[in-house]
Amino acid sequence: MRDPHDIIKKPIVTEASMDAMAEKKYTFVVDKKANKTEIKNAVEKIFGVKVESVNTMNMLGKTKRQGIHVGKRADWKKAIVTLTQESKTIEFFEGI
Repeated sequence: MRDPHDIIKKPIVTEASMDAMAEKKYTFVVDKKANKTEIKNAVEKIFGVKVESVNTMNMLGKTKRQGIHVGKRADWKKAIVTLTQESKTIEFFEGI
């Protein structure tokens, strides 16, 4: 089994993700090869909470230009984790 910290890379802190926290939904950047079960187990182990569901999205990197040179940002995977109603909140997000 992989280390949970290798699966969950970093949290996503935006206005939309902060509004979703009222409904106990948290957003993370995760490893591209991770599946929903691995993400669920990693969040439960790292933060000590109970996960109800996991929704994942493959995000395509933007194409960027500088003059005639064209480049592309890396593709990444986003996971929206919904906690159960009786679960505690994730303390990491409370100070933000």
